[in-house]
Amino acid sequence: MNYREYGKGHAEHIILLHGGGLSWWNYRAEAELLQESFHVVLPVLDGHAESGRPFTSIKNNAAEIVSFIDGELDGSAALIGGLSLGAQVLLEILAMRGDICRCALVESACVIPSPLACALAGPALGMSWALVRNRRFSRLQFNALHIREDLFEDYYRDTCQISRQDMTAFLRASSAWSAGSLRESLGGCRARVQVVVGGKEDFRMLCSADMIHGMIPGSTLEVLPGLHHGELSLNHPVEYAARIRGMVESER
Repeated sequence: MNYREYGKGHAEHIILLHGGGLSWWNYRAEAELLQESFHVVLPVLDGHAESGRPFTSIKNNAAEIVSFIDGELDGSAALIGGLSLGAQVLLEILAMRGDICRCALVESACVIPSPLACALAGPALGMSWALVRNRRFSRLQFNALHIREDLFEDYYRDTCQISRQDMTAFLRASSAWSAGSLRESLGGCRARVQVVVGGKEDFRMLCSADMIHGMIPGSTLEVLPGLHHGELSLNHPVEYAARIRGMVESER
């Protein structure tokens, strides 16, 4: 796993975990806004462009980040945030070590497995893989994800660098993942946790947000009106950075 870092030298550490199929640039704008006050670390999850390693499991990614925090950040962070696949990794981290951060921001994490989506991930990619590196096809996928325009070149470049094996692996892992086995461990989480989900996300995502909220004592849940999956961090970096500042400052 590789890491992009902003604001090195600051005492308070913020770690932000990107969504599946994206990369560190998911949070680049937020890191640039926060670097004057915080040390911001943007890991590149395994199996993604520039990660340096194939994808194995959500739990293994979580363990790697815990090891990084212990070895490089003196064992704790002010805040860890994550989107989608990154938010699933974040929940695994909180289950492993409920005191590893003061605050956590869980955005659009699905905890309800979809056996059908898991089963179809490989065949679907197999049928469309010849088009993945086609710029016009990539543009259609990008538009469907409701990501702001200036991130297209990053998206297209990194999509072209992800192998079919890795994309299949992390799509299957994400669609099959369940937080059910983490319920007891998450009950001991001592971080202040915000759970956010877009109001325009599908029913499974909305139900997942409610389930996560119920698993973590003292957490808050916010449904963001008018937003699709991941739009808070991807399309509203100023608001996202302000949310982080407010959370961290309230827990000092």
